[in-house]
Amino acid sequence: MTDQLTAATDGHPALDLGDFSALTFDCYGTLIDWERGIVAALRPWTAAHRVEAGDEELLAAFGRAESRREAAQPTAPYPEILAGVLGDLATELGAAASREEAAAFGASVKDWPAFPDSAEALAYLQRHYRLVIVSNVDRASFRHSNAKLGVTFDAVVTADDAGAYKPAPNHFQLALAQLAEQGVAREQVLHVAQSLYHDHVPAKRLGLKTIWVNRRADRAEGGGATPAAAPVTPDGEVPTMAALADLHRQQRSR
Repeated sequence: MTDQLTAATDGHPALDLGDFSALTFDCYGTLIDWERGIVAALRPWTAAHRVEAGDEELLAAFGRAESRREAAQPTAPYPEILAGVLGDLATELGAAASREEAAAFGASVKDWPAFPDSAEALAYLQRHYRLVIVSNVDRASFRHSNAKLGVTFDAVVTADDAGAYKPAPNHFQLALAQLAEQGVAREQVLHVAQSLYHDHVPAKRLGLKTIWVNRRADRAEGGGATPAAAPVTPDGEVPTMAALADLHRQQRSR
């Protein structure tokens, strides 16, 4: 089971987690259950406007709209991106969205829940690694999420800092520069993320090792709120953060 989870699909040897001294994390989709949060935030709007759309349809439409807006408005604050996304969803689904509804959706990140295993896994991993966030949200929104995760990260890079949204490389370049100042070389950094599109593609282009937290492994086909990615092969895969922490325990005990 362990080898199956940690081995890359191209036949390369399994990752040795002991080779790394820092973990960089995507937050939303990896540590915070953004899909559950997105759907919960959209349901008052769909009910008010009698929009008939299933969860997967809403998430796919969200992913298309969010990626378009982030590419077109790389310096816009994330609440503004979300507010615009609701307008785009309204257009696509033949409904209306008021300014108040858009603002409420823009502010909804604070309500998005953490995955049940995130806080415990992070607390364990922090005993062995420097932990860094590279997130597409704004700092104000992330502070609410950070409170749910229960750890103090060694560095936090948000879209505010990067002046761009992933999959642009800005987040990773800033995080690597900050880690270098702390004495951590690039080859000692492992990127941990759910999104192939936002994270694994740019991280691999920068030469980072990556591990895929495949939170949708047991879900319906499709990428949910994450757009389809260019072909990319992560260096390892686990289904949850708890599984990543367990892998570390197992490898240390050998």
